[in-house]
Amino acid sequence: MLEFLGEFRRTHYCGELREEHEGQRVRLAGWVDTVRNHGGVVFIDLRDRSGIVQVVVEELKTPEAYEIADRVKPEFVVAVEGVVRRRPEGTENPKLPTGFVEVVADRVLVLNEAKQPLPFQVEDEISVGEETRLRYRYLDLRRRPMLEKLLTRHKTYQVVRNFLTDEGFIEVETPLLTKSTPEGARDFVVPSRLHPGKFYALPQSPQLFKQILMVAGVDRYFQIAKCLRDEDLRADRQPEFTQIDFEMSFVGRKEVMEVAENLVKEVFKKVLGVELNEPFPVMAYDEVYSKYGTDKPDLRIREDKVSPLIDLTEVFKDTQFKVFRSVVDKGGVIKAVVARGAAKELSRQKIDELTKFVQKLGAKGLAWIRVDEDKLTSPITKFFSEEEVKALLERTEAKPGDVIFFQADADSELVHKVLDALRRRLADELKAREEGYRFLWVVDFPLVEWDEEEERFVSVHHPFTMPREEDLPKIDEALKTEDLEERKKVLSTVRSLAYDLVLNGHEVGGGSIRIHRPDLQKKIFKLLDIGEVEAQEKFGFLLEALQYGAPPHGGFAFGLDRLLALMTGSESIRDVIAFPKTQKGICPLTGAPDYLDPKQLKEVHCKVEEPEQ
Repeated sequence: MLEFLGEFRRTHYCGELREEHEGQRVRLAGWVDTVRNHGGVVFIDLRDRSGIVQVVVEELKTPEAYEIADRVKPEFVVAVEGVVRRRPEGTENPKLPTGFVEVVADRVLVLNEAKQPLPFQVEDEISVGEETRLRYRYLDLRRRPMLEKLLTRHKTYQVVRNFLTDEGFIEVETPLLTKSTPEGARDFVVPSRLHPGKFYALPQSPQLFKQILMVAGVDRYFQIAKCLRDEDLRADRQPEFTQIDFEMSFVGRKEVMEVAENLVKEVFKKVLGVELNEPFPVMAYDEVYSKYGTDKPDLRIREDKVSPLIDLTEVFKDTQFKVFRSVVDKGGVIKAVVARGAAKELSRQKIDELTKFVQKLGAKGLAWIRVDEDKLTSPITKFFSEEEVKALLERTEAKPGDVIFFQADADSELVHKVLDALRRRLADELKAREEGYRFLWVVDFPLVEWDEEEERFVSVHHPFTMPREEDLPKIDEALKTEDLEERKKVLSTVRSLAYDLVLNGHEVGGGSIRIHRPDLQKKIFKLLDIGEVEAQEKFGFLLEALQYGAPPHGGFAFGLDRLLALMTGSESIRDVIAFPKTQKGICPLTGAPDYLDPKQLKEVHCKVEEPEQ
């Protein structure tokens, strides 16, 4: 057997063998998927990256090989040599690509054993906690569904690189050790050994460097970039994640969106075999938010089953129903969604469940009306006038069999948040969500918004986002006024040249045209209450670069992990990342984060304070 190991050269992958290989002598290597002894004959399902093939070892013909095969266990690493033959009639397995052939092995070598019992069986479908899967990620990744996701990620990388290269983009790497700049989340920081008391920051995105590359005349840059943010985690967040990042010079919003859209279509075609032939629809932020209660709606929800949000504030402006009237008097909104033809499916018990659901989101309750053939059924209809009922039915286009759900509150954001969640819940309950992929461009976002906690304006995207040209005078007007409420009013109408791409209710990417003029950039910093000293400290290198002939430019960044999760039908982005962290930011495989040796801390001039218990 040692001689066999020395001369062994794998001739084929397990999943490659077909009927045309019949009679060929082959050498295979891989992991034992399953092993069965049928009394004098051992059957081994041998697995590698390409798939599984059945190996047969017969005691009478090859007693030495049989003896070895008889003691192998699942996940042992073995090498075999033998001849390919057709499976006997009636024993074929059409579910496997290799299911019509088998390898009759006369030589078997155990290259490594696997500790038994295994933490979990390496099977397509397993019922194991995620922490255990991540602890033994090397076993988890052997499972076919996980391997397929890694292969999809690999194929996507290649398609992206080829497409953008053909479009004239140059791949440029930007630094991982950089300067801390405020970009909306906490930085991960790295102490400097050579410069005591100073720190590098790991990049939240390549934003500033890609803008500088435009100033440098690169013209078209791209990068599959690692980004790092020290923020609270959830299913679609990781402390380190990947972006498909690109930037272009001498372009407007239309050109950037066109490249991003064509890139998506190319990826779906080459990786998934899915043709996305129609242009992606485009909606302004104000319209999409008013219609769906969110800036990332799921367009798969059938509007003939679950309506978009319907504004009823005007209908009930003079109502005697105190709940609605008090909301109107406070300047709030009254909106509704209609579950069309769902009266039989939405029993009173189900409506009570939906009420509890929205209350967990902060709603005070859930008013509803069921439309019957000759009447309206609800605890609240007795408070409505005939005119209000008529206007309600006209506005909602409700018909017998429909159920109308209301939200009314002085806080319009709460109304939109609750009704958005309710629409998604109703879509699940009523099976009103179509299959496939539905994209949407959202444009004309507000440039800034008021942050109550910080008591200042903050960027909706980032501080380098270009305002729409026609809105520039409003910025000067806002900077001149001393009245805060007046300033809020003016700035609420200032739109940015930003754009997000939404897929099936998830934002998968975003970008903007950037500010390329230093005078305008300084105005925006002033608007955001970033003083000259702070601006110079944080962004001085960018401001200086803008003074040396910066071209108009814009770009886009896809969240690659989220995009891949949607492409592969994964519930969490952790399933499309080889070695992800848990929701607590822990790597169960390596035990990171961990304590440092006191000597290492001393070298980087750091001292750890124990947290208070």
